Amino acid sequence: MKPEGIRLYSAILLLLLLVNTAYIAAFASPTIFYMGNVVLHLVLGMVLAVLLFWFIRQMPLAGALFLAAAALGGFLAIRGNTTPHHWVLEAHILVAVLALVAFLPYLMRHTNLQYRKAFAACAALMVIMPASTAIYRRMHPDPNARIHNPTIVPVTMYQEGGGPHSPFFPSSAKTNVGGIIPSNFFMDSEACGRCHQDIYEQWKSSMHHFASFNNQFYRKAIEYMQSVVGPQPSKWCAGCHDHAVFFNGRFDRPIKDQVDTPEARAGLSCTSCHAIVHVDSSMGNGSYTIKYPPLHQLLSSKNKFIQAADYFMTYLDPEPHKHTFMKPFMRQDVGEFCSVCHKVHLDVPVNQYRWFRGFNEYDNWQASGVSGQGARSFYYPPKSQNCADCHMPMVASQDPGNISGMVHSHRFPAANTAVPYANRDKTQLDLTEKFLKSGLVTVDIFAASPVKDHGTAMIRRTGEGPHAMTGFAVGEEAEQTGNAVIREVGQVAAPIDHSGIHLEPGSTARLDVVVRTRKVGHFFPGGTVDAFDVWVEMQGKDADGRVIFWSGEVEDGGKGPVEPGAHFYRAFQLDGDGNMIDKRNAWQARSVLYVRLIPPGAADVVHYRVKIPKDAKGPLTFTAKLNYRKFSYYYSHFAYAGQPEPNQDPKLLTASYNDLKYSFDPHNIPADVSGEIKDRIPNLPIVTMSSATAIIPLGASSWVPVVEKADRERWNDWGIGLLLQGDLKGAEYAFKKVTEAEPGYADGWLNVARALIQEGETDTAKPYVAQALKINSKLGRIYFFKAMIEKTDGKYDDALQSLDTALSWYPRDRVALNQAARVLFLQRKYAAALKYLDRVCDVDPEDLQMHYTRMLCLRGLGDIAGVQREEALFKRFKAEESAQAITAKPRMLSPEDNNERQQIHDHESIPPEALAHHARVAPVVSGGAQ
Repeated sequence: MKPEGIRLYSAILLLLLLVNTAYIAAFASPTIFYMGNVVLHLVLGMVLAVLLFWFIRQMPLAGALFLAAAALGGFLAIRGNTTPHHWVLEAHILVAVLALVAFLPYLMRHTNLQYRKAFAACAALMVIMPASTAIYRRMHPDPNARIHNPTIVPVTMYQEGGGPHSPFFPSSAKTNVGGIIPSNFFMDSEACGRCHQDIYEQWKSSMHHFASFNNQFYRKAIEYMQSVVGPQPSKWCAGCHDHAVFFNGRFDRPIKDQVDTPEARAGLSCTSCHAIVHVDSSMGNGSYTIKYPPLHQLLSSKNKFIQAADYFMTYLDPEPHKHTFMKPFMRQDVGEFCSVCHKVHLDVPVNQYRWFRGFNEYDNWQASGVSGQGARSFYYPPKSQNCADCHMPMVASQDPGNISGMVHSHRFPAANTAVPYANRDKTQLDLTEKFLKSGLVTVDIFAASPVKDHGTAMIRRTGEGPHAMTGFAVGEEAEQTGNAVIREVGQVAAPIDHSGIHLEPGSTARLDVVVRTRKVGHFFPGGTVDAFDVWVEMQGKDADGRVIFWSGEVEDGGKGPVEPGAHFYRAFQLDGDGNMIDKRNAWQARSVLYVRLIPPGAADVVHYRVKIPKDAKGPLTFTAKLNYRKFSYYYSHFAYAGQPEPNQDPKLLTASYNDLKYSFDPHNIPADVSGEIKDRIPNLPIVTMSSATAIIPLGASSWVPVVEKADRERWNDWGIGLLLQGDLKGAEYAFKKVTEAEPGYADGWLNVARALIQEGETDTAKPYVAQALKINSKLGRIYFFKAMIEKTDGKYDDALQSLDTALSWYPRDRVALNQAARVLFLQRKYAAALKYLDRVCDVDPEDLQMHYTRMLCLRGLGDIAGVQREEALFKRFKAEESAQAITAKPRMLSPEDNNERQQIHDHESIPPEALAHHARVAPVVSGGAQ
């Protein structure tokens, strides 16, 4: 070819390369046209690099830079345009731009005006097109890129998700095609593993992988549910557990007929999360839309040539892949994204009853100091945290998407020891146990006091807000309401290890154990808390090793159930006939006997009534341990071998209750039981999350509190636990000790005020609030409690100003927002109040207090239709008081459960005859691992 021809073709190809660059820089998308342009960009660059050798002498600097840019592009094509090589991409762009600048002198000397104009236009396009599209996206963001709650709240479950005509109802899950999609879309995780090998190996052991019928503990719950109410209601579960067998339309058949199919045992795959393109709200219940990409059949092809082409193009330009599978809300709205499946409610289509809150990890995180959004927390971490910070920690990896050699772990470490144990997955089990023992919760044997009659305790009702119908705990996301106990504190020796306390043989003392959540971002424990064994075990021995006290023993040598008098952390839900919800059958729940969970950054106090034997030899050693067994002894047996005993009346089992008796004969274990343990019911491991020991000499008692700065936090934790139990005088006493231990600690003064305000002593609380403000006027939480005093005094303008000050730091604290709306309602400023309530709705559309106040405001404005809608929503979420009548049966049948139901209660030891069996050789904690 003649030099003139080479020059002409090179000039045309250069203009084409500039236009091509403008396009791929502006419109990264997973389309054949875009990826064709990416390949064209590579081809054009390589061809021009070859042709450039004809002109290298005429423009040595520009030529050298063009070749350098081509070499960098070649490196990316061969080694991959991955995150670790991002610097190469930046260098490629920079060197290419410099080459164009160096090319300008040659351009001016050796080209005509027409070409120079074309070059200028293409170069301008290369700058303007990416910049304009970036500006447009910033000014007009994709509404699906972030998670926003709706302003119109569903009045019934039939208005949620795709509604009753959806093939997935009552799950709120939807697909972009409006109907079913092929199951293999959720069964190709191995294809992802070809590139993301480390992440794929992590996922293989994770609970996401074992979320479906490859998990016997889940499988049994669905088989039981479908045997009673059929497959349709169980779709509510499948939207977050069973994508491969759910989205292909096969969940209309009973799962027992297809439980051994690959679809049923696929679990949640990579696409289960990464193919979600829209999240409807933070109301949970699987409220997402999952997108089935048009090229999936091509990209999941088993043809080696197609696989190689897909691999090459993905590595050549990963941006479309990243945009497809990493939506902005997955990074910027992590908590809301996780709430899709980690926050649930039931309603008529599921439970044939009414709206009923199930487990809820999102609301208490959002309202806490851990999220940085709560205005009233006791403790705040140095930096706010979301779900991924704990459950997807950074781990070392050379994955193509690694950042500085680290990726987010897809093992999702949490608390499920049962599944890896049943799978014989030692690596995952060890990781889970390490996570549980990592200081998430601590235990402290803190205080001792003599057991005396301090007179009749006064019980007061506190708070002004209505209660939601829930089988879970309610924390900082709502007003703390309940019974408060006003009783004298009496004598106290604390901290036990510093007070020099002695206990007299023959006497009875109360020992207080403080359980504090430290690195937990939601209630502890979390999840389906009706099915766990989480309890505090307390054991006392004398100097001879004789066991003199034991609460929380595990029967059958550490293999059986926990003794019923232990202090449990769980939701004790009841079915319609007062039976415990113990089969993961929340759809049969009709009431709650009690719920005891610890909020994030808070504490609980366990009270033990210890009788010291007259012949005990000192010193006494007390050991308290917080124990965790993923599933209760009963549920483990039910999951593997639970079958109704024969010849029982069929009427004993309905959709609302189960009065049947069950056999747990190992012969009942199905031959195809999920997991690697096939021949027996697994004896699940018991993990001791935290422990504490106190040594107390025997002798004449001296009840002396010792206040030192080093113990300030321990006093504070004790006070928090007492406050949350409603022991207001005890909490006030403890918090005053905090102010003595460290007078410059503003929260000590504020916490005294908290107790006094809850007691109704707002005048007495004023100087404590004033002192807290004097120490640190930048603590937003102080202004909230200041506002509560001002509101009680009728100083509504001042109260609103204080609330707005708190909200300037914590604009998404729904209680502060609700209080501001309440103040404005009392001032009859209904329209202004509604603006605050809109902000509450943006945080939680199911907030009960918000709907109640909105109903009152709309009534004040004369909006009858609005009042009727809000009244319907209020009634939907409000607790059914009559359901408490169901608790009469378990309260009568079980003194231990009735005792545990009380806000403040003492735990006694197992009977003396049981202690005698343990003699001097009893272990402190019952281990369950085989």
